[in-house]
Amino acid sequence: MTGHGGAASRAGHGGAAGRARRGAGGSRAGVSQRLAPLAEQFSRGELPIRLRAWDGSEAGPAGPPVVVLRTPMALRRLLWHPSELGVAQAYVTGELDIEGDLTEVLRLAWRTGRERNLSGSRITAKGWASTVRAAVALGAAGVALGAAGVLGPPPRPPASQARVSGRLHSRARDKAVIAHHYDLTAAFYQLLLDPQMAYSCARWESADAGYTLQDAQRAKLDSICRKLRLAPGMRLLDVGCGWGSLSIHAARDYGAQVTAVTLSGEQGAFVAGRVRDLGLDQLVTVQVQDYREIGGERYDAITSIEMGEHVGASQYPRFCAQLHRLLADDGRLLIQQMSRDGQAPGGGAFIESYIAPDMHMRPVGETIDLMEAAGLEVVHAEAMREDYVRTIRAWLGNFEQRKTEITRLIGAEQVRVWMLYLNGGALAFEEGRMGVHQILAVRRAAAAWPQG
Repeated sequence: MTGHGGAASRAGHGGAAGRARRGAGGSRAGVSQRLAPLAEQFSRGELPIRLRAWDGSEAGPAGPPVVVLRTPMALRRLLWHPSELGVAQAYVTGELDIEGDLTEVLRLAWRTGRERNLSGSRITAKGWASTVRAAVALGAAGVALGAAGVLGPPPRPPASQARVSGRLHSRARDKAVIAHHYDLTAAFYQLLLDPQMAYSCARWESADAGYTLQDAQRAKLDSICRKLRLAPGMRLLDVGCGWGSLSIHAARDYGAQVTAVTLSGEQGAFVAGRVRDLGLDQLVTVQVQDYREIGGERYDAITSIEMGEHVGASQYPRFCAQLHRLLADDGRLLIQQMSRDGQAPGGGAFIESYIAPDMHMRPVGETIDLMEAAGLEVVHAEAMREDYVRTIRAWLGNFEQRKTEITRLIGAEQVRVWMLYLNGGALAFEEGRMGVHQILAVRRAAAAWPQG
């Protein structure tokens, strides 16, 4: 990495490198002691966390949390991808583990990255030379590198890592991306979410201990319907309807005539089944299709709840134009959408590889600009970042409480993907690296606008 020479030099005199030469009590150094100088070089300072290797050796500050390299394959992944992706791959396969609170480990990693200005660092040729020397040095610790699996070609990506192809945001690729995350199985989401199956930020209107996730999600659904001024017989288009929470709520509690649209076959079948079971067939129509394929009538109200993130930067103007075209004069549009500054608009290597490939988030002001450019008048915007922290923590509580059953449904590797996703997501909102907003807009009749 560029600019790491000073840290490496300091480590060599009094840090991990010195400890590596000495080992514990002067004994021969183990794998962890051999790795510590390399880790300190890449992280521009002393190890912020304790490290334990497969041979039982340890290095770094005493006490939890501890990062455990369970097999040499974890090190091989990190050598090929010395970044967030390599760590994620090793963690989801179980080759790397955490002893202690996962959220605190992630918090410490983010804080260390900020304090040491590690964002955007790249490994130089000199850095790779250091990597090779460190790997060879492991031989002195009694590790037969080739036989142990430390050295070798790039490891195959874990089965849970997304594999999508084709032109970015083509209809086929978008469908594959959505299927990767949402077609996991409805039964899993039933264990994770509240009974209404709302997979988006809730509205926490009370700090009372008896105020549940279900209460907060119902408050969010009511808030949306009130902002849209829904009334019996109004036509609502729910673009990206998810598992149907809003579509069903708007039909059952407000009498709206709802068209629910999703790109996920699993979601479409699930929502259609819920609609039949609740006797709402005359009020809710479910369509499995791309938002670009929606045609026909214009609607009194439109919603897009945490779906716009999947549209992509280049396609977002087209998305806004499509919503404007489908909205009746004086109709109301509500978009609930995650936001992010210019850094990592896709959410980072883990999110882009395991959760939502091709996702794009932008500052909320840029989203408003794009909506207005499409002819929509934005009349209200509301931040809900703190609500998302509580929402994800509630999902995480469900996940941990039902972990045994969830593991039987989706397997141990996917369980580790979701543990990393939920813990990291809650922390991102807590620290303000991500936000979420409800944006309300109106399509004014042409006569309502001042004439130039």
